[in-house]
Amino acid sequence: MIHTYLGETLRFNIVYKKRTSVSISIDFYGNIEVQAPKGTPDDIVLKLLEEKWDWIQQQSKEMKDRLLGPQAKTYKHGEEFLYLGKTYPIQIHTDSNVEQDHAVLGGDQLHIYVNDLEDEKIKQTLKRFYYQQCKALVEKSIASYQGYFKVKPRSIRISDSKTTWGTCDSKKQLTFNWKLAMAPPEVIDYVVVHEMCHMIHLNHDRSFWRLVGKIIPDYKSRESWLAFSNWKMTV
Repeated sequence: MIHTYLGETLRFNIVYKKRTSVSISIDFYGNIEVQAPKGTPDDIVLKLLEEKWDWIQQQSKEMKDRLLGPQAKTYKHGEEFLYLGKTYPIQIHTDSNVEQDHAVLGGDQLHIYVNDLEDEKIKQTLKRFYYQQCKALVEKSIASYQGYFKVKPRSIRISDSKTTWGTCDSKKQLTFNWKLAMAPPEVIDYVVVHEMCHMIHLNHDRSFWRLVGKIIPDYKSRESWLAFSNWKMTV
């Protein structure tokens, strides 16, 4: 079916089932499906679509963007980067007198101060910002959840891993991926607790997941955010 609203046209599939309410879902490819009780009038379905219009457009776009994978950054004014789950455009400030390139979050923008406009310099400045923020965020989270554990981490390190969000070795040394600074605070907390639980259980057995679930009951949804959104956590 096709419906036009606010000057935009939406294509969707409607499926009638034995159920009591109308629901909307968007699949991996951005396709929209409406499930409704048998006999539901079209105007009720269309009204729900219009009520959820902004959410549908946003989710559908994100699904389609995800299929394209990470896009190359331009490091120009307005280029957007994730921080704590939100998107911030960068504002670049160039001054030959800048002694140390650095980035600062200010209001709704990420301000980058560099002494020249080389893309690589801007990229490395951003990475340094994320490294520093990740260390502070992880340490804060560990302190917040330490009360659940009788043992403490021996050390905390931030890495550039291509395969893991965090690790814990047999010496209770914790390592975290700098890109975690791009994730929402609750997702950072999940990864931190996950690795802290490995101080007790080094493998992923039932006891390990019971402990994780005891501390963070909704850990699966937080884990899903990482699985679904990791493609856009890039610099």
